[in-house]
Amino acid sequence: MKAHIEWVERVDTNIKRKTRITFLGNKQIKWQFKRSDQETWDYDSKPTIKEWEFLESKAWALYQRNRLSFKNLELIRNHKNNL
Repeated sequence: MKAHIEWVERVDTNIKRKTRITFLGNKQIKWQFKRSDQETWDYDSKPTIKEWEFLESKAWALYQRNRLSFKNLELIRNHKNNL
């Protein structure tokens, strides 16, 4: 399944961290993280409140450009509000 949302941020001077969000079914959001200094993806780390807020703002921008469904935007908002 194609990742719906992803971004890269710099964690340290030489290390980047990629975050990938995939929507599974109707009510699940899968978070994946990969640092440039690691070989495998991390599926177990919990996203921070800051990451949820960034995802919500990114999802809103994608929704406004018709690149994300309203259903997925609401799913993100509901998960964020239930933290």
